[in-house]
Amino acid sequence: MRYLQLVHNTWDPVARVTKAKVLHSFGREDEVDRAGIERLIASLSRLLNSTAALGGTPSAGGGPGLEFRSSRALGATWALDGLWHQLGLDGLLHRLLAGTRRDARTERVLFALVAARAIEPASKLATAAWLSRRTFITDLTDGDGEPVGVSEDECYRAMDWLIQTAPQLEREVFWQVASLLDLEVDLLFFDTTSTYFETDAADEAVARDARGEVVGDGHAPPAAGGARTDGEADGEVEGPRRAGFRTWGKSKDSRGDLPQIVIGMAVTRTGIPVRVWSWPGNTTDSALIRQAKADLRDWTLARIVWVGDRGFTSAANRRDLRAGGHGYILGERLRSGSADAAAALARPGRYQQVAENLQVKEVKIADDERFIVCFNPDTADRDAALRQVMVDKLEQLIAGSDALAPRKRAELAGKISMMPGPHRYLRQTPGGLLRVDKATIAAEGRLDGKYLLRCSDPTMSAEDIALGYKQLVQVERGWRDLKTHLELRPVYHRLEQRIRAHVLLCWLALLLVRIVETKTGATWATVREDLQDLHVGVFTGPTGTFTQTSTPTPAARAALAALDVDPPKKILLLAPVEPDPAEERTG
Repeated sequence: MRYLQLVHNTWDPVARVTKAKVLHSFGREDEVDRAGIERLIASLSRLLNSTAALGGTPSAGGGPGLEFRSSRALGATWALDGLWHQLGLDGLLHRLLAGTRRDARTERVLFALVAARAIEPASKLATAAWLSRRTFITDLTDGDGEPVGVSEDECYRAMDWLIQTAPQLEREVFWQVASLLDLEVDLLFFDTTSTYFETDAADEAVARDARGEVVGDGHAPPAAGGARTDGEADGEVEGPRRAGFRTWGKSKDSRGDLPQIVIGMAVTRTGIPVRVWSWPGNTTDSALIRQAKADLRDWTLARIVWVGDRGFTSAANRRDLRAGGHGYILGERLRSGSADAAAALARPGRYQQVAENLQVKEVKIADDERFIVCFNPDTADRDAALRQVMVDKLEQLIAGSDALAPRKRAELAGKISMMPGPHRYLRQTPGGLLRVDKATIAAEGRLDGKYLLRCSDPTMSAEDIALGYKQLVQVERGWRDLKTHLELRPVYHRLEQRIRAHVLLCWLALLLVRIVETKTGATWATVREDLQDLHVGVFTGPTGTFTQTSTPTPAARAALAALDVDPPKKILLLAPVEPDPAEERTG
């Protein structure tokens, strides 16, 4: 006769032997309650963090063993979710949702849309399918062992709510990012771009305020009078007007034949996008600058120096940027023929070396503005080489043209006029002969490698002004990433509010991507590939279902550590089968 006991072996360091400690006595082997033991194992399995807890051993009746059900990508969404939490966006959205009839799942759907834009950008229909079948997001697609679907309608409802709470969200995101990354916001880079829509007709014109937003129902005529912002009192602002959101304007994508919208973005000197705006496609630069300044002024920021490219250098724009005590650094067109550019280039002076490939000199032209002439030797060599290529091509084209009949020479001149490069250096004599314009070549040579900056800040050094302007490339990189990696376009929406929400989602995705790149020192494409090696598998056993993560690769573990995001637990979900109450009573 044998007795069954549950024992635990422990090491006695004094006696230097292993001793058995009885945890529980089950009694005689022939009288043991086997059903009770099975229930005890099932109960204990709920607390265990092991695959064996649910794998089990086939019962005497030959029950099924452990079954592998599916595998979904986890790493990238897990890392982005960690940053989302660090920024406090989950808590912010939960607070905003508290006063509505929507549940907390809306916050998860919005995060999923942002993550999808960074990982697998697509239409909302394709995104809903990707979320339901291809990725794992905590509290969204992690049901009791079975994938939880996300519908297209659910995505649209979340976007509709997002645009309603956009002002609070944008303000909170700005301060959270500034605190998390210890950002310097004294220098903000501002630029605009456009994105077009594959449609033949523009939107119906509706009444809009100075911010480009619809007034009332959009059908009422614009109200006369009202509050006016900086610059409006001078009569240089169109004021409230009627315009469609998707409408024709000056396209930066060379697609003036299609309706478009205009998008503005403010970026810090480290490339972090802190704010984004959307306007009707025919909005002027002056209106864009005034709204951007007014919005950031409402955030009670200290004095800001705005950095913009040569498209913002008009007198009206410069006046708007200086209003409120702010300053600016703007590029100036050297070939515009302006008196300021000509005077700055004509002033003598010695260049100061501020970087390996950058020299600067400051010239005094006006009392309220400073002009910095910048010279890049490498760019000068490249400009000269490119010009020589075009001149050589022009000389080949016009070689022997003196012997041609006047009509043939005119045809050749017309052909060359279709070549922007060589045509720039073509000169025609009074007699119709074709010659290389040596005066133009000499004038162009004096501009090789040079660009001109104007600045209203009296305290910044010439070096800081030049280096600050060079960082404008961060905004251009942001536009490039938005339009390529994050696929801002094509926009699969026609309603204005959803287009605006789409732009907000792209901005939030770019924000998370830039934070990843800032913390890891690697490109998002590289980090994403490393993280996507981390998967989660769904397993089903005779006593329930569990999800287990794969072992993180060294690259994935390093990326998570750089982001200060803890790796996922080995077991993310444990869902034992609930025991049958009838069996418990009979036991």
